[in-house]
Amino acid sequence: MKRAGILNAALSGGLARLGHTDELLVCDSGMPLPPGVEVVDLAFLPGIPAFADVLDGILAELVVEGATAAREVRTANAECDALLAARLPGLTYIPHSELKRLSRSSRLIVRTGEARPYANVLLRCGVAF
Repeated sequence: MKRAGILNAALSGGLARLGHTDELLVCDSGMPLPPGVEVVDLAFLPGIPAFADVLDGILAELVVEGATAAREVRTANAECDALLAARLPGLTYIPHSELKRLSRSSRLIVRTGEARPYANVLLRCGVAF
């Protein structure tokens, strides 16, 4: 049994299969899930698990070289925007419609129980060396 880190087997395995430049979408419970992309659905109840908790767990295990969020998060969910800006230096913003389009090419999507708007971020994997 694992001592620490992500205990969810599907999520831990999905993260382990990612390579340099692969993209991972961490999203709220309302984000449309494109067909054909591996999804780890952690949503249990509205707000559980929270986007922030899932993002922090993933960032503790994953090397990230870039991140993209919906421009709309800046006005519609200032708390999430502040969280993203604090955790992901160099965060870029695009229209939400574009983020949804880009999510189709993700290698993995992690759906949280977050029930606030635009709590979504596309992470681009880096390398540890």
